[in-house]
Amino acid sequence: MSCPKPTWARCCVANCAAKNNQMITLPSGVHFFERGWLSSNNILLTDESQAVLVDTGYWSHEEQTQALVQQALGHQPLTHIINTHLHSDHCGGNAHLQTRYPMVETWIPPGHAEHVFNWDPAHLTFVATGQHCPQFVANQVISPGSVFTVNGLEWQTLAAPGHDPHALLLFCPSASLLISADALWENGFGVVFPELEGIHAFQEVADTLDLIESLQVSTVLPGHGKPFTDVAQALKRARSKLAMYQSDPQKHALYAAKVLLKFKLLEFQHIDLSAFTTWAQSSSYLIDLHAQYARDQTFQSWMDTLCDSLIKSGVAHRDGMLISNI
Repeated sequence: MSCPKPTWARCCVANCAAKNNQMITLPSGVHFFERGWLSSNNILLTDESQAVLVDTGYWSHEEQTQALVQQALGHQPLTHIINTHLHSDHCGGNAHLQTRYPMVETWIPPGHAEHVFNWDPAHLTFVATGQHCPQFVANQVISPGSVFTVNGLEWQTLAAPGHDPHALLLFCPSASLLISADALWENGFGVVFPELEGIHAFQEVADTLDLIESLQVSTVLPGHGKPFTDVAQALKRARSKLAMYQSDPQKHALYAAKVLLKFKLLEFQHIDLSAFTTWAQSSSYLIDLHAQYARDQTFQSWMDTLCDSLIKSGVAHRDGMLISNI
């Protein structure tokens, strides 16, 4: 199986990111790796004795994640992994890095922690999404209210339910710097997965956006996409999208279904449509979405409709019975 090469940028005091001709300079010891959408972004926090990696990307990019970390650290060991939440694109590289850095400690959010300690991929939603995450070990739970310091910067851990009920934000007040994971992107936020399970969570998304606004953040390091500084406009766009989903949950369901398909297509790169449908039928989220919102269509017909939508959006290509990622 071939995987796309990730796009990435490293931002720190000596190497800044350009965004709309504006240079975003991060504090010393804060390194940002922008990845392709199959993997979440990674943030590496370092000082003389610590190297803390926030999120590790998807399993199929584990070698690339290791290379980025090793390039930044040189001979310094990775001491900690922190996962903002336990979706496969944020924790899929844990196991590989634990092998490469045997002394690393892995801290995970509460909620699903017991399903990591007693490995249960079904409860961890890897089965529901139809995605893969190699089994890893967790050493400690990091809960909302926790505080840790790296290179003189204090980081606060805050609850950010919505996209994931147990997700965390990491906020550095002295630098007005937020690691937002999938709670806020420059142009929206992640799929609200509890809604796919029939659990109302749009209000939790709204509450998390309100929390972010209250922090008076200057720079956001998102889980996907580039760093950004116009937080007010990002919040405005996110709230507009949320209002649309609240008024028409079917739009969110359609978006979620296409995200799940596009994510897996990023992994497969090329796949026969019949095999793609077979995979989709292994995802309980897609089975449930079809049952709730497309009962008038067969599953195959619904899949054809979704794939046609991806093709029309310019993110997939079809050649006969073969569908390919773009």
